[in-house]
Amino acid sequence: MQKITTFLWFDNQAEEATNFYVSVFKNAKVLNVSRGPNDTVFTTSFTLEGQEFIALNGGPLYQFTPAISLFVSCESQAEVDELWNALSADPSAEQCGWLKDKFGLSWQIVPTRLGELLGNPDPEKSQKAMQAMLKMGKLDIAALEAAVAD
Repeated sequence: MQKITTFLWFDNQAEEATNFYVSVFKNAKVLNVSRGPNDTVFTTSFTLEGQEFIALNGGPLYQFTPAISLFVSCESQAEVDELWNALSADPSAEQCGWLKDKFGLSWQIVPTRLGELLGNPDPEKSQKAMQAMLKMGKLDIAALEAAVAD
């Protein structure tokens, strides 16, 4: 059992969100659905890529903000594209690898290559990678590499 679990508060979409997230990630499964009065879903628990989450139908009191996001490290552009296409629901919220899904939850879909480019020991190359990233919504590995090569 993991010691710290991400807990997500939804108005009344906990089960819908759980099923959606489990459908997006290859290594994912629903662990439990607990029901309250009238057989309504109270909480769900699920895993995404080995990370456990709990979703609560807590009502409309709280909404997600970009102040917290889920960061996904991607090994390839194909993985970035696949996750981006599945999760992004608000083009106006797309910036620097960040997106907002249909439930309002923010995600960062980031190729591991970005960290390597930003960590380049040559500060000029690192800065070129940063400047290229700041102009992007979905991160493009080839464009980031081209910016550093110029």
